[in-house]
Amino acid sequence: MIDRLRAAVHARRDEMAELVAGLAAIPTENPPGVEYERALRVFAEACGRLGFDARIEPVPGGQRLGHEPRWWLRALLGKGQRVVHFHGHIDVVPANAPGLFTPRITEDTIFGRGSSDMKGGLVSMLYAMHALAAAGVNLDGQIALTVVPDEETGGALGSRALLDAGLLVDERAVAMLTAEPTSGVIWNACRGAITCRVRVPGRPSHVGLQYLGVNAFERSWRVLNSLHALKQEVESRHTAFPIEPEAARASILMMGGEVSGGANFNVVPDTFAFSVDRRLNPEEDFETEKARLFDAIHGTGVGAEIEIVQEARPARVPDSAPAARALAAAIEDVRGEPARFELCPGMLEIRFHAEKGVPAFAYGPGLLSVSHGPKEFVKRRDLEECAVVYAQAAIKLLP
Repeated sequence: MIDRLRAAVHARRDEMAELVAGLAAIPTENPPGVEYERALRVFAEACGRLGFDARIEPVPGGQRLGHEPRWWLRALLGKGQRVVHFHGHIDVVPANAPGLFTPRITEDTIFGRGSSDMKGGLVSMLYAMHALAAAGVNLDGQIALTVVPDEETGGALGSRALLDAGLLVDERAVAMLTAEPTSGVIWNACRGAITCRVRVPGRPSHVGLQYLGVNAFERSWRVLNSLHALKQEVESRHTAFPIEPEAARASILMMGGEVSGGANFNVVPDTFAFSVDRRLNPEEDFETEKARLFDAIHGTGVGAEIEIVQEARPARVPDSAPAARALAAAIEDVRGEPARFELCPGMLEIRFHAEKGVPAFAYGPGLLSVSHGPKEFVKRRDLEECAVVYAQAAIKLLP
């Protein structure tokens, strides 16, 4: 069966590359979140050429807060009471170099923004479905390919909105795969996040009359010292999940990614604000860590205000779980070497499926090290290999 899947994918090698390049040419930059519908129309047309009916619909609530409408796509293969979810996002981070939305194809590589993260992976998933159909595989269930917006800004107007509306996943799901560029490993766990802006109030006055003011910057020292003490304790904890290098195993509390305050050098600052980004390892309890963080801020008694930017619970699936073993076996079948599991250093959309108890994993073509960078690319052989892995994984998950 592997040979039949390989042949079906390889026969469409040039189509795959052209589709990746065609999608990469559409600047679905997020922020602000644009060109989603146009890119999904291109993808839907490719689905149609391969015999799959793709439905594009607005994301519920996706037009709020002055944003352009958000759109999502779903295409299905097969029938049955069990579902394997193929999942990916159409948005990309903004270009940080000229020419990134003018993709280039060579004999072995596709260059362009989104080629690695993760339009290439979406194409691999689509052609995995085609390979299964072309090889005449009868799955005991269904594959649901879902393409969402807004992953790059946390998913509030994408997967989160779809999950809350009951559209992302239901009780029929047996597993989820997302096509993030995992550099050849399986990410079976990801960190959570509590990201916020802290504002310390003061009262302005002329520097010559500073005794009439309240210096918000100086008051913030109490908050920063409290958070620094928490940071030292937090970052002494290490996850048991594999991740390299050793320093990456530590839990995270970072301050000052954003800093603002004051009106001029000769005015007592009436406000000082800074960001706090708390990234939780999978073993840490979200509610406990959120309470500890907020207590460290409010306990200083300076009247600091907290604006939550994002919240995300960590997610994890044991590498011994049946779905994990099925995916690992598929990779070994295709690549001829054992699969490796690691913790993703950031967040993943597996967390939304994990909320519903669905075993969820990231595995995709491309390298994390070039994604979001000025020379983003994906190798054509990796697109093909991942397509065969996805198809073989579906066979094992829906035997």
